Amino acid sequence: MVKRVLIVKTSSMGDVLHTLPALTDASNLIPGIRFDWVVEENFAQIPSWHFAVDHVIPVAIRRWRKAWFTRDIRAERQQFYEHLSQNTYDVVIDAQGLIKSAFLITRKANGIKHGLDRKSAREPIASWFYDVKHAVAKNLHAVERVRLLFAQSLGYQLTNDKGDYAIAQHFLNNLPLDNQQYLVFLHSTTRDDKHWTEEQWRDLIKLVAADGYKIKLPWGSEPEYQRSLRLAEGFSNVEVLPKLTLAEVANVLAGAKVVVSVDTGLSHLTAALDRPNVTLYGPTDPKLIGGYGKNQYCVISNDQQMKTILADNIYNRIRALIT
Repeated sequence: MVKRVLIVKTSSMGDVLHTLPALTDASNLIPGIRFDWVVEENFAQIPSWHFAVDHVIPVAIRRWRKAWFTRDIRAERQQFYEHLSQNTYDVVIDAQGLIKSAFLITRKANGIKHGLDRKSAREPIASWFYDVKHAVAKNLHAVERVRLLFAQSLGYQLTNDKGDYAIAQHFLNNLPLDNQQYLVFLHSTTRDDKHWTEEQWRDLIKLVAADGYKIKLPWGSEPEYQRSLRLAEGFSNVEVLPKLTLAEVANVLAGAKVVVSVDTGLSHLTAALDRPNVTLYGPTDPKLIGGYGKNQYCVISNDQQMKTILADNIYNRIRALIT
């Protein structure tokens, strides 16, 4: 029976989070199964929140490729491969489906290598590096695709139950003192066309102010910090948070009454924490990679433009969740 599994799922934040329910499935159906996980260093905290993960093995491909042939980076890579080779696994599951993960990581791991077949992987050539290849339909939500890949790789039948991230309980004993007394607005994302207008954010803040709730604004970069300051200007009920680690942001999200977000990795983290979340979508389609889990609500622009989503509409969604 399979007992020890290596997962290769390095990034992005949403992709890493979308893998968690598959671990819960396997743990419920295979007694004693344990996981190690290779993940990008920026997201290394996430796998450690799941009860079935023993060891997190950080990798830094994003950082290494900026100076691939320098002495320090070569030394880091060698150290990573030495760490990777210390264990032999019953199964290695490449859930990334990319050439870089398959070539740089999966092929060097010790164990029978499973992954998506050429018709299922995002980059078909990645399948060349797997010993066992699996067909998984592309028209499923990302969470369901990973759940099916794990089920086929580990030899069990999936139930029809909704996938369970199983990380919310990690934060239950450390909730903020003002738990359930505030909202979180996640206004930052990587693409300009996924941003909601600052005017609409401020209109929404005005509407929420009348209900007596504090609003917390996390940020991760200097431009995001400056936007937070602009959104908060003149509002006594808005708190611009200090720079936080990912775990600290998760703790804030875990205590929120409601979260309002654009299409961003932290929106998927909110879903994984089972918090009520209203996510705004303009140019992106939530059907395959949208919020997955309990109390996840999508507001989709009719013309794929974020600016046409109105604050009044979002406020009504918030009110329905609060009352």
